[in-house]
Amino acid sequence: MMEPTPVYICTGFLDSGKTLLVKDTLMEQEWIEPGLTLLILCEEGEEEYSKEYLEENDMVLLKIDKFEQLNAAFFTNCEKNYHPAQVVIEYNGMWKLEDLLQLKYPRKWQIQGIYSTVNGTTLDMYLKNMRNMLMEQLTESELIIINRCPEGVDRSGFRRALKVQNPMAQLIFEGMDGKIIQPTAEDLPFDIKENPIKVEDEDFGIWYVDAYDHPDQYMDKEIEFVAQAFRPKGMKNDMFVPVRKIMTCCADDVRLYGYPCKIPKVTNIQMQKWYRVRVRYSFEPTEPFAPEQPVLYLMHIEPAEAPEQDYVYLG
Repeated sequence: MMEPTPVYICTGFLDSGKTLLVKDTLMEQEWIEPGLTLLILCEEGEEEYSKEYLEENDMVLLKIDKFEQLNAAFFTNCEKNYHPAQVVIEYNGMWKLEDLLQLKYPRKWQIQGIYSTVNGTTLDMYLKNMRNMLMEQLTESELIIINRCPEGVDRSGFRRALKVQNPMAQLIFEGMDGKIIQPTAEDLPFDIKENPIKVEDEDFGIWYVDAYDHPDQYMDKEIEFVAQAFRPKGMKNDMFVPVRKIMTCCADDVRLYGYPCKIPKVTNIQMQKWYRVRVRYSFEPTEPFAPEQPVLYLMHIEPAEAPEQDYVYLG
């Protein structure tokens, strides 16, 4: 069977940090295959790829000036001339991403990831004056990095605006110093002041992480979400784990995640079935000498339809 050639697309407006995303994030991932990387550069910003960098990373750079140059014949010649281990397209943020996704690629080439960058210093301006153009390039992105965020940037407003267009995107905000801004309660896509807290299907991964990192915010509150019933080997019948499949980094790393849930009375819960559960949150050891972790207490359970998306993201 023919091994696919992964294609990674990085998009964003000029000088939003696409080149740094390619250099510092994408090309440092463990799933990057050994061998030649074909880099198709559709616009040049302040940051450049030096000859030394390209040689050290076994990369060939091809520059594109007009969208029309990206066509089936061009891609076929790329495959024939270079036989790349992977392809990285640093796309022009003023061109429609939809047009790129509809092009005909060589049979081996498969789009594996779409990543985007946004300059935080101009984020508010984009949201007020260029919202549609900004959102168009982010609609298909699975990872969006908002860099150079000044103090007071409207993170929650951007998250809400994006969620309408792309609820599955993982967002990372970076400060002016390049360090990741840790999310606060205002950044969460659900209201932790509610009781019960209602966690939508696509937000389970965000809740899963925050429930462990900030137990004080959830202590003794009720939380409602849809999950699949699972009972690991050795777990007693008075407990189960409501789980979701979570993608931690790539399609090859999807696992079941959830917290143990205690059942207060005899309840007919069928494993592998989907349920809407309402649970009370606690943070305690599950057995005498185990470390503390989130532990749930079942308050209500009813059958539910499986979510449209089989998996969610961890952050």
